[in-house]
Amino acid sequence: MIHKVKLLAAALAVSIVSGGAGCDSSSDRNERWATTENTNVKIDWDKVNEAYKHAEGPEDLEKRINEIYEGDEVISVAVHDTDAKTQTVTGFFDKNKNGTVEDDEKIFTIKRDITGEGTAQYQTMGYGPYGGYSSPFISIASGMLMGSMLSHMFMPSYVPMYTRPYVTSTARASSIHTSRSGYRASNPERFGKRSQSGRSYGGKPSRPSGGGGGMRPRGGGFFGLSRQGRATRPERLVA
Repeated sequence: MIHKVKLLAAALAVSIVSGGAGCDSSSDRNERWATTENTNVKIDWDKVNEAYKHAEGPEDLEKRINEIYEGDEVISVAVHDTDAKTQTVTGFFDKNKNGTVEDDEKIFTIKRDITGEGTAQYQTMGYGPYGGYSSPFISIASGMLMGSMLSHMFMPSYVPMYTRPYVTSTARASSIHTSRSGYRASNPERFGKRSQSGRSYGGKPSRPSGGGGGMRPRGGGFFGLSRQGRATRPERLVA
């Protein structure tokens, strides 16, 4: 009888230890989820469209877009004049830092086409977690207020500048991260607190810029998110 009691006690001890290990494993999974790369940071698409319209060049566009974006990652930019009339700008997270746009790194594309003498249009499309967003075609014409990145195409001597694509370099991305940190420190009212997953809480929400022409995003809502069917996991909020 004493022998059986000892065996039962030993079995219970093993069960308790195993149960504790299972809890630790679950805790570790939750902790990893809370600190994984964020894909839920809102983007003000009206401001992205305005940034392209007023950019003086690819480096100015990078700066403007990264000041709009509220996440921790740097958005790299690739600019490619695919022919004499068409330019494609791709925003992406250069996760492997190879300076090449991979399909799973794409955030958005802006496609600009010259439609006639002195007229053009562009459209922005979201990808990945922002895949629900599609802007209307935005018309532009010679004489409108815009940056040199667009106004250049209306010059009589226009020759596409980016037949060999411009892509954000690793050194440039580091510089953007540093300058953006300074920008955020100088404009604290624009950026609310975030949890370790990057989700915003508190603070003031971003609003469309005054020059957005009243455009409303289509498909993906204001933040361009498409998150149906994704599981919800617990998060740890850090003040």
